[in-house]
Amino acid sequence: MYAFVIMPNHIHLMWRTNELKGKETAQGSFLKYKAHEFRKMLRTEGELSLYKMDAENKKHEYWQPDSLAVHRYSREVAFQKLKYIHNSHLAKHWQLAKDPCEYKYSSARYYELNEKNFSFLKDLWEVFLKSWFVRDEPRQRNFLFCSFMKMIIK
Repeated sequence: MYAFVIMPNHIHLMWRTNELKGKETAQGSFLKYKAHEFRKMLRTEGELSLYKMDAENKKHEYWQPDSLAVHRYSREVAFQKLKYIHNSHLAKHWQLAKDPCEYKYSSARYYELNEKNFSFLKDLWEVFLKSWFVRDEPRQRNFLFCSFMKMIIK
């Protein structure tokens, strides 16, 4: 994980997989895992019925179907998305903070103030310094995902 921001109804992540496992995409695996975690939490809180749906392939739905993962290969685009992620909570319609580093549900402080508050974060600069982004490598090793995943809020 290189960057994140948790918003009131969605999250933005910048992350990389080492290799694809099985038929499922990395984002599909993540959404599936988090859906199972949401289910446990909502069952405990007695709110599971709010997410019930009538479908053959699933009983509940937690994510909007337009969740998006975009592959990033260039340094310029990766850092453009990093800036977007760290400024998204400042947008006029959110106004969750006045400065990127004021919002605690973001990796902005990691980059701007060198605060290592999240042990799961890796520095995006190292991706480029260690040549992890070389196009000659097998494709599944150099995927850097920038994901937008919107939760269904009831």
